[in-house]
Amino acid sequence: QVQVVESGGGLVQPGGSLRLSCAASRSNGVIYTMGWYRQAPGNQRELVAFITSGDSTMYTDSVKGRFTISRDSAKDTVYLQMSNLKPEDTAVYYCNTHPIIWNWGQGTQVTVSS
Repeated sequence: QVQVVESGGGLVQPGGSLRLSCAASRSNGVIYTMGWYRQAPGNQRELVAFITSGDSTMYTDSVKGRFTISRDSAKDTVYLQMSNLKPEDTAVYYCNTHPIIWNWGQGTQVTVSS
């Protein structure tokens, strides 16, 4: 079973930036469509962005122009560069395939607050 480990979260002021990383183990070299998801307290988990095996990308409207998803397939790693962060971006961020195949990792907390 593939395991994912998310990292890079933290506390940042509004307007700040963070870069999240997602490392997948034992994917056996298969290049999946990968997504970043987030879950804020009291909310359902939502898809924020995804990147296909051909590096096409999609973003939910609320993060367009601010977030950039990318991947390093040789390292089985997916990144989420987040800029101009807003308090409403506060959530636990997870990565997984899209659609979801793997078990969820622990996620990484992003808190945007002054």
